[in-house]
Amino acid sequence: MNLNTNEKKLRQRESFKRLINLGLTAVCLGLEIGLFAYYWEIQFRWSVVEPLRRFQGKGNLLEISIYGVILFLLSSMYGGIRLGYLKNVELIFSQVFATLMANIFIYAELSVMAAEPFVVDVFIVMMIAQTIVVIVYINVANRVYRAIFPPRKLLLIHGDRPVENIYRKFELRRDKYIITKTIHVEEGFDTVCKTIVESYEKGECNAVVLGDISVVERAPLIKFCYGHSIRFYLLPKITDVILMGAEELHVFDSPMLLTREYSLTVEQRIVKRCIDVVGALILLVLASPFMLLTALAIKLYDGGPVLYKQVRCTLNQREFYIMKFRSMRTDAEKDGVARLAQKGDNRITPVGKVIRKCRLDELPQLVNILKGDMSFIGPRPERPEIIAQYLEIMPEFAYRMKVKAGLAGFAQVYGKYNTSPYDKLKLDLTYIENYSVLLDIKLMLLTLKILFWPDSTEGVENEQITALREEQRKRQERQDKKEEE
Repeated sequence: MNLNTNEKKLRQRESFKRLINLGLTAVCLGLEIGLFAYYWEIQFRWSVVEPLRRFQGKGNLLEISIYGVILFLLSSMYGGIRLGYLKNVELIFSQVFATLMANIFIYAELSVMAAEPFVVDVFIVMMIAQTIVVIVYINVANRVYRAIFPPRKLLLIHGDRPVENIYRKFELRRDKYIITKTIHVEEGFDTVCKTIVESYEKGECNAVVLGDISVVERAPLIKFCYGHSIRFYLLPKITDVILMGAEELHVFDSPMLLTREYSLTVEQRIVKRCIDVVGALILLVLASPFMLLTALAIKLYDGGPVLYKQVRCTLNQREFYIMKFRSMRTDAEKDGVARLAQKGDNRITPVGKVIRKCRLDELPQLVNILKGDMSFIGPRPERPEIIAQYLEIMPEFAYRMKVKAGLAGFAQVYGKYNTSPYDKLKLDLTYIENYSVLLDIKLMLLTLKILFWPDSTEGVENEQITALREEQRKRQERQDKKEEE
């Protein structure tokens, strides 16, 4: 394989791909901003205060530019401009949600400027027009993008663990990835490298996936792929995730990585606590009418208790009572066995289905946040008995309790309710090792999106026990023993 030729082709392809992505995205945002400019010209600018109207041309351009910047930032954060990365339906949802948030922000700004509630009916009409534009355009743009850039053909290099789990993940995104060939790492380094080169030359694959193989086995393969400018995807281990948040030091004449023995600095803990207290107080006031209505609905349905208290674990595995609005029958766990909610769980009441769907059952946890048991953002708290089951299989599960438990977290934003515990652990550790106040704020805003995304409210599969398939337990145990070799 000609290294220079391959590298040159890759750079040209990626540059072209990036330009196409930026161009298609710019058109979408341009159409939405154009609609705002149209409604601004015919309606909005005549309703704002007199001083702004005196700006005339410059004032109009300023307001349209402000809207454009807000829409771009929100689209970037919510993934609305990640053409070719998200599924079509999720891309449309993300962009529509970003547009809604931008419109709410600009509506609040213009209402303040006009010193009265702004023209809400025209804003609704504009939002409908923008939604139609987004749906039509993204469907067309995605077809164009997929036609130019078909799914990547992957060569999977795997170990002893059955490859079905990896296949299942990639099967969900056949629009983006297709595993065309596999090879066991035990075939040997030379054979694997020869297979990679031959697969590239024959056009059978254009990227490599390094699956469940040990650090010793994967290290030379990483160097080989990097040295030959071969794109590779790595399924990280726990140690990889920990090192993602390491601080780079230049004390000597060679780089050194530092991972601290504690997760958050004292300044970070103070700021995080202030955000929790202020935010919880504001939300309790705003949510009080909904909480009252929810409590009445639960009480009127079956006369049982409104709140449901359960022992959970937070920082350093300290136990506390988490509070939720009761969504299940009063005898849901009369046998004393702890089990997670499943898809179609018949223990959930009709009222419970509604409040779980709307996340109203989580509102009492604002009190837990005020008490200091939880934070807005952090790993979701688990029950002690479920933690004990996880620790038998994954001793590293204790790492997620290095920070305070949260109302929402990295795993909830980027995973699903039924994501495997091992993958959730890696997501939670990503948050812990990369913590910042800005990351907390970003996750809070992203949580607003997942509240309306159905995948995030699904229960675990019926055959799962505490979110781990029984048939996978022995496999997981064997793999975890090899994990850090």
